[in-house]
Amino acid sequence: MRVNIYYGGRGLIEDPTIYVMNKMIEVLEELRVEVMRYNLYEDKNSIAVLPKTLKEADGIILATNLEWWGIGGYMQQFLDACWLYGDKEHISKLYMMPIVMSNTHGERDAQLSLVKAWEVLGGVPCEGLCAYVADHIEFETNPAYKTIIEKKAESLYRSISQKPKGLPSSCSAINRTVLKTTSIELTPQESEQLSVYVSDDAYVKKQKEDIEELSSLFKEMLGTDNKNETFINEIKKAFNPLQGFSASFEITLSDEDKVLVIDVKDETLNCYYGNMENADVLVRTTHGIMESIVKGRTTLQKSFMTGELSAKGNFKLLRNFDSVFQF
Repeated sequence: MRVNIYYGGRGLIEDPTIYVMNKMIEVLEELRVEVMRYNLYEDKNSIAVLPKTLKEADGIILATNLEWWGIGGYMQQFLDACWLYGDKEHISKLYMMPIVMSNTHGERDAQLSLVKAWEVLGGVPCEGLCAYVADHIEFETNPAYKTIIEKKAESLYRSISQKPKGLPSSCSAINRTVLKTTSIELTPQESEQLSVYVSDDAYVKKQKEDIEELSSLFKEMLGTDNKNETFINEIKKAFNPLQGFSASFEITLSDEDKVLVIDVKDETLNCYYGNMENADVLVRTTHGIMESIVKGRTTLQKSFMTGELSAKGNFKLLRNFDSVFQF
């Protein structure tokens, strides 16, 4: 038989949880139980891979101290990892004893949090230990307390050995319905492999850098595509062909260093960004003025008359621009 202990405290000398764990270990080893202890504060960079150690155990102890509120970050992180990467089938057969020692109010609530979390994971909780400890020295030297701890260790041993059946709980129903995971369904082996990647800081950092690089690349590509379509859709929608009218316009957007080509041949319109040799009309303006024209706030002829754009070439064709393109 093997029991794993997961300690979620900070490892302080005055933490009475350490005393309780040591007493539990003494009794379990006398009963020829192999005990493995994991200090989460020491393994904080690899908590994500700890759920795979559950497979080696017949029962576990979740031990933590309560310093001000709740079960603490390390224990919560471990439970999160069990939910994300743990083998739920094995957890469903695993007996868990909660131990919470507190030097403030709320030890029963913290113990209940551990019990509820384990039930939601599908495991089997055992009767645990919780206590308010004002003076850790007095607590550790009290023989009555020592006897209670030893009896709890023996009770855990009997629970794991005899595997008593409990009455059904609503948590199991919630687990099957409300708490269904929306992530990709993975096998236990795939979940364990994923937890290894998650716990590898160098791997995670590299993945984040790759994602950022790809995001920037796609943003640039999308940005380029959008820029290349600027004004073109509006011009195509406003096109009102005149019979026998053909003309080519080369509009230079000086503030963007881009050239918009509009080539009209009867009812055919070709509009693109680029260059055109021997265009009939050469126009030079800014993005803002061109935007005002395509949105109908002004006309090309009016902008030319007010000096907002300059033009050269066939001015008769320039005057016809506003008739061919009715924004």
